[in-house]
Amino acid sequence: MTDSPSASSLIIGGAASSPRAPLPTLPPLALYIHIPWCVRKCPYCDFNSHTASPVLPEQEYVDALLADLDQDLHAVYGREISSIFFGGGTPSLFSAEALGRLLKGVEQRIPFAHDIEITLEANPGTFEQEKFVAYRKLGINRLSIGIQSFQQQKLEALGRIHNGDEAVRAAGMARQAGFDNFNLDLMHGLPDQSLEDALSDLRQAIELKPTHISWYQLTLEPNTVFWNQPPVLPEDDTLWDIQEAGQALLAEHGYAQYEVSAYAQPARPARHNLNYWSFGDFIGIGAGAHGKLSHPDGRIVRTWKTRLPKDYLNPAKSFQAGEKALSNDEMPFEFLMNALRLTAGVESHLYPERTGLPLESLAEYRREAEQSGLMQVEPSRLAATERGQLFLNDLLQKFLS
Repeated sequence: MTDSPSASSLIIGGAASSPRAPLPTLPPLALYIHIPWCVRKCPYCDFNSHTASPVLPEQEYVDALLADLDQDLHAVYGREISSIFFGGGTPSLFSAEALGRLLKGVEQRIPFAHDIEITLEANPGTFEQEKFVAYRKLGINRLSIGIQSFQQQKLEALGRIHNGDEAVRAAGMARQAGFDNFNLDLMHGLPDQSLEDALSDLRQAIELKPTHISWYQLTLEPNTVFWNQPPVLPEDDTLWDIQEAGQALLAEHGYAQYEVSAYAQPARPARHNLNYWSFGDFIGIGAGAHGKLSHPDGRIVRTWKTRLPKDYLNPAKSFQAGEKALSNDEMPFEFLMNALRLTAGVESHLYPERTGLPLESLAEYRREAEQSGLMQVEPSRLAATERGQLFLNDLLQKFLS
């Protein structure tokens, strides 16, 4: 299902815009690989994850991933991959042998940048020292460890399979395995969580000296157990206190906030995610994976893959479930819903370079956002104010046609 962009003049932001121009250069290219299985489905999780059987179909799934990639190669000929992200699910359920075969197959098809960043998501309950040493030898050079909390009561409420001690050990094992660049995933606003509970988790995470901390608030998402059986969450005043005190604590210890929920030591932001938020390109392979690819003629196409693992592994079914070419009037929202998550925003010239549309097409939207105090008045950058970051959905609504 394709929605082709019109070649005629469109009205954007109250002013006629010319047809989209060819892109002067293509943005960096990343690869997202989805591994859809978990030991157990968490009650808050709305990702495409499924409870694993005792024996995972590793070989069949790697074969399918490479065949899936083959079908996308025509759209990225001549380009190289700057980052790879194994997401899930729990990718660390897969053996090093399976991931090694997959990475070798990918590199045979698309060249890797010399400084490529390769991230693997892992949960503490799946850590085995020998396996993670083998991961590092494959060229995987960054881990993202799903801690969520170090407190047993909170972990049980979240349905996690690990305990606090295992979470602490996982960070140590990562370092011993040779990973000097790793992220800890941490949640706040948990059921019955106090300000001190939240700060205790943060202090413990900081003590483990990760290079990156993803710290985000628990939200109740449709089609989850928590949505249908909502737990008692902290009140708004407590949530605000947690946010303010936590951000101050992270800054005090050298973790600079560069995105709504991402904090990093100097020169350690996640390159894969920076590419995503700055409207870069990415191939998505695996059950339910999404992709976004730019073409020299100015077309920008989003794709999504077959969601259920059994269907993805079925040779009679197509890997690709759908695609959509972005139209001119969708472009402001599509670009800014990512770029404005970055605390510093992006340089203004990135908009015409990555969309093929003139910066002036944003003028009326932008003026209204600036007058509302949601967007910075800074010609050389597209960036939200602190208030705009807090009310990001309200800000983005101004860029919907």
